Amino acid sequence: MRDILAEIVGKKREIVAAAKAEMPLEEIKAKITPDTFRMSKKFKKGGWNLIAECKLQSPAKGRLNKTHTVEELASIYEASGASMLSVHTDPHFLGCNEDFIKVRQLVNLPLLRKDFIIDEYQIYEARMLGADAILLIARILTPEQLREYLYTAWSLGMDALVEVHDEADMRAALSTPAEFIGINNRNLKTFKTDIKQTLDLLPCADSNRVLISESGVFTVEDAKVLREAGCDGILVGEGLVRSPDIGTITRKLSH
Repeated sequence: MRDILAEIVGKKREIVAAAKAEMPLEEIKAKITPDTFRMSKKFKKGGWNLIAECKLQSPAKGRLNKTHTVEELASIYEASGASMLSVHTDPHFLGCNEDFIKVRQLVNLPLLRKDFIIDEYQIYEARMLGADAILLIARILTPEQLREYLYTAWSLGMDALVEVHDEADMRAALSTPAEFIGINNRNLKTFKTDIKQTLDLLPCADSNRVLISESGVFTVEDAKVLREAGCDGILVGEGLVRSPDIGTITRKLSH
């Protein structure tokens, strides 16, 4: 069976190596200023939060939206009540650093750099691009890397969403002081989604953390089930970009 995650991580090593050759880490460090933990501040203002994802393509399903640009999606999301935006910078999702920069210039909401971080270089790069937060996927990092990268993000004034997929991932996340834990409803090998994954993992979680359910949310009912189960928010991409009325569904999932 095709292992999409392994493919992405393998390609990511090549991308990071090329980026380092073009712009060394010391050069990036000279360009950045620390952020102000904008995600933390935003999420403390309200009980329920929607992270709306500017997502044009999926490695498993192909092109998801051909009618909007990443910037247009970002503008709709901001106008429709999203708490925060997630912007892909990985080519498997038609993402790129240039898109992130354009969105940063366009909106005032906190931005999550959605990528597969395997090297501390990418954390500094994220801040250079204007990211307020990064994604750390427990499955592709050692426990030592997870903790180290979390502290690196914090040292730059950025928040980190630590993503888990099963009980082992959850234990790894809970062994760190991570404030935000995202339960991904996507099977990382097949990329199929089911919100039951969040419902099954919530009993293993720490209710003192901010718990976000990621992927597989398509309806207001899905969001209601997750909220009543104890989630503090949702991250939604496909469920928004494939909707015939993106603004309306964004408003509904935001409240």
